Order: sequence, then structure tokens, then C-alpha cells
Amino acid sequence: MFKNSIYEKWGFAKIGNMSQKYPEDLTHLIAHLKKLPGVGSRTAERFAFELLSWPEEHLTLLGDLLKEILHKVPSCSECGCLKNGETCRFCSEERNTNSLCIISSARDAYSIEETRSYRGLYHVIEHLLSPLDGRHANQLRTDKIEERIAKHNITEVIIAFDSTLEGDTTALYLKQQLAKLPISLSRLAFGIPVGSSLEYIDSGTLARAFVGRQII
Repeated sequence: MFKNSIYEKWGFAKIGNMSQKYPEDLTHLIAHLKKLPGVGSRTAERFAFELLSWPEEHLTLLGDLLKEILHKVPSCSECGCLKNGETCRFCSEERNTNSLCIISSARDAYSIEETRSYRGLYHVIEHLLSPLDGRHANQLRTDKIEERIAKHNITEVIIAFDSTLEGDTTALYLKQQLAKLPISLSRLAFGIPVGSSLEYIDSGTLARAFVGRQII
């Protein structure tokens, strides 16, 4: 059983303030599941009760996977994408090293790859800017981006962020930071609705966005 102090550290409410209609450990599980994006209270409850119906060996396999996932699927120290064991496919395979696509999540690299419209390098930034959430500009490692541009003699940088306030703000900041470099700077635009996430964009729309990218 977990202590309340641990849950407070992770951003959960105190157990005493949470609904006590379920056993305490089940309430802890529901609180964890609610941290997943798009999962509300009702959905978290359904997931929790579904897990209670699983055979013990399946729960053990899931628990073991969750404990080891960060070690088995690490981030590449060069580009920030996910590695398969010791290898990063985006750094090890032959690609167009003149172009660099800046993304906010390693997941976005796979969405872009499905379009078959881009064969350059990727760079995952630490986060999108959101001062209200404590994500400030001084935490962005723009020096790493500049190092990669110099290392590969990159001539084109593509910013591929979600079309949101945070994405727009971060794109503007990067434009200002990289303006001094001799590169062509563009951002995905055509075909992506305002407020949408790359995760939910179909490959055809994303491909058109690449073709119709605009200089910024």
C-alpha cells in the first residue's frame, strides 16, 4: 500500500480526499490510470475493473513490462527518438543529413515516417513551452539543435509541432533562436487543423502538410 505523501509528489489527490466507494488499493490504481491522456474517471474505473478480471500471470507480465519499459526502450542521446535496444534506426540508417525535422514527441517521428514524404534527420525537443505548467524557454536545449545543425551541415530545418498555442509559441521561439544560422526554416502548415494533434492526423493529410510547408 502506498503512502499519501508519494501520491502527492506525483500530483495525485490525497487518499482522504478521494472517493472511498472502492477499496483503497483499487482507488490508487484508478488514480494512476487517470493520469493517462484522454482517460477520465469513468474510463479509469472500467480499466481498473477489467484488470481485476485478468489472470494473475497476465497481470504479472504487464507489471514486469511496465517496470522495465524505460530500460528496454530508451531515448537516443543524439536525436531523442526511441532506440531498439542499443540501436536508433533514425541515426543508424542512411538518411538525408541536409534536413532536420524538430518534433515534440518521439511518437511523431513514426507518424511522419508513414507519409514517406521525409527522409531527413529528427530531433525531439524536451517539451513545448507552457509557462503555466512550468515549462520555460530556459529549459529548452537549443544548443543541442545548433550542434547537430553544425555537425551535419544542415541547410533546412522543419518544425513539426501540434497546431496548438504551445506549439505556436515554441515554433516562434525556435525561429528567433535559429534566425542567425544560414538555414531555411519552415513549419508544417497546410492540411493540419488548428488545435489538432499529429497523433490523430492521417498519413495523407500529414503528407500534404509536408509538401505545403511554409517558410517562417
